Amino acid sequence: MTTRRRFLTIFAGAAALPALGLRASDAPAQWRGIALGAEAQIVLDHPNAEQLIALAVDEIHRLEAIFSLYKTDSQLARLNADGVLEHPAFEMLELLSISSQIHAQTGGAFDATVQPVWALYAEHAAAGGVPTGEEISASLAKVGWENVAWSAAQVSFAKPGMQLTLNGIAQGFIADKVADFLRAEGVENVLVNTGEIAALGLNPDGVAWPVGLQGGQSVQLSDRAIATSAPLGTTFDQAATIGHILDPRTGMPVSLWSQVSVTSRSAARADALSTAFCVMARADIDRAMEGTSEQVLLSAAL
Repeated sequence: MTTRRRFLTIFAGAAALPALGLRASDAPAQWRGIALGAEAQIVLDHPNAEQLIALAVDEIHRLEAIFSLYKTDSQLARLNADGVLEHPAFEMLELLSISSQIHAQTGGAFDATVQPVWALYAEHAAAGGVPTGEEISASLAKVGWENVAWSAAQVSFAKPGMQLTLNGIAQGFIADKVADFLRAEGVENVLVNTGEIAALGLNPDGVAWPVGLQGGQSVQLSDRAIATSAPLGTTFDQAATIGHILDPRTGMPVSLWSQVSVTSRSAARADALSTAFCVMARADIDRAMEGTSEQVLLSAAL
């Protein structure tokens, strides 16, 4: 399986200081690390930047302990292993609620229960092959958002073998939570990148944060978020033709667009919508966007 490539590039920050007219001594504090398997970055211009960044990183790690698909002791991993999770964290319930909203908005194109199908493709990719139609159909029998129930007491699956992946929404959700934390601490200007981006206020030059997308496009963000999905950013084959974003309705790696970016007030919503739109036709995307303040940028169809 080819490695995931990042498609968002922050033009503000240390590398862009000359372009912004700033000296090295003016550079805001920065942190780089990993969140949910993606490169993560916080750029913070604040007198107590180092302390606030340390607290924000602690928050990232706390949320990873809820949503990580690969940490065996995370709440998500325990839910997938047991089919039930007692006393879920409030953030788990909040994210499941957002996931349910996006599932309805996209006509099922976003469905976090697609994990059994994704795992099937990953297993075959590791062996150098692809799953058969019969295997895909068998995995699809374990998919269906209507079979997930949650309350303050418990999250549970209605069918055996079901599993969730929150990788298509949790990075954005974490960006939102870190931005909310910093806002509550009085931070007015910050850019948080946990694989998806949430921008508060203005960059050190006093203008909206400039964020570049692959292909030369760029957007200006202030009190707004952006998420980008690219079906071939990670692939299941060495030829890089079978993308990692699967249509949960069919189990197929549909790639209608080479890249989809969504801007929103919520990085979690932008994250989930950009994932779903990769397998949706333009007319369906337009219908899903009706009545929202969100915007979509689509790269040429594959």
